[in-house]
Amino acid sequence: MKIEHTAYNLRFKYPFTIARGTKTHQPTFIVSLEMFGEKGYGEAPAITYYHIPVEKMASDLENKKRLIEKFSFTEPDRFWHFLHHLIPDNPFLVCALDMAAWDLFGKLKKLPLYACWKLDMRQAPLTDYTIGIDTIEKMLEKMLARPWPIYKIKLGTEYDADIMRSIRSHTDAILRVDANSGWTLQQALQMLPALAECGVEIVEQPLAREDREGMRVLFEKSPIPLIADESCVSEQDVEKCQGLFHGINIKLTKCSGLTPALRMIGTARELNMKVMAGGMNESTIGSAAVGHLLPLLDYVDMDGILLLDQDIATGLSIEMGRVTLSGKPGLGIDFTGLRTEHTNSNA
Repeated sequence: MKIEHTAYNLRFKYPFTIARGTKTHQPTFIVSLEMFGEKGYGEAPAITYYHIPVEKMASDLENKKRLIEKFSFTEPDRFWHFLHHLIPDNPFLVCALDMAAWDLFGKLKKLPLYACWKLDMRQAPLTDYTIGIDTIEKMLEKMLARPWPIYKIKLGTEYDADIMRSIRSHTDAILRVDANSGWTLQQALQMLPALAECGVEIVEQPLAREDREGMRVLFEKSPIPLIADESCVSEQDVEKCQGLFHGINIKLTKCSGLTPALRMIGTARELNMKVMAGGMNESTIGSAAVGHLLPLLDYVDMDGILLLDQDIATGLSIEMGRVTLSGKPGLGIDFTGLRTEHTNSNA
């Protein structure tokens, strides 16, 4: 097996603001695994508050590269377990390698991943489109510029209720809310009834991850289903969310890849919890990986390629929330490198 890696700093169409801060570019780390003439690609975006920059991913990979290249690759599950123990403190890097392994596996089998998993892509939820925090006028401008069946609204301001009332007055679309841990329990108790009046479908991560007692109170009182995001990082967190949240949002980068994500979905279903998968502003590479999971999900937030002004691959299109994969083997993507403008295309 031969490994290569590179990094990009992809520009957003608009500055992207959540309760934790604002960014204009998304740094992302790309790996490839080559074997028998086939090459698989994987991606992990760097997220500031998880303290794993692309430089650390590159350094950790270089330190373990020889050992990884010597691994006798046959199937992604075994490879993930090997990586999980080899690089225990860098789930982002493990995710990129695991994703590349699944892409390679599908190409060697000559099947798209959803076919490897025996999934029917006709049973797929629509993806939402995210509106980052801004002035109310700017948030409305972003929404009206992109007519969409489902919007996810980032909140965590002093004027959250005004934002939602204004947005609802301009659209009949399904609305979802993501507070990104931005509320106290008292703020959440005041906000949830107002959000219910606006017909909000779900609320992601209203409180800080460590506020388990506050979440117990909200879980009992909320008129809206609550979805864990920052509270559900890894496989071990799924059972901990039972009784605190009605569902979980799986992020491939945080949980360390497609292999654990599949297990998390199974555990959540056993616990009768809803399942969402979300992106972290990945390019088409990471977004396509989420796309292959669609038939297993209740909700999906994979609009990264719509928010970015630059892309590094083709093979995925999203029109009015409907995701279309290329149908090619593996992830179904073609790596192109950096382009000056993003276009949705079916490669």
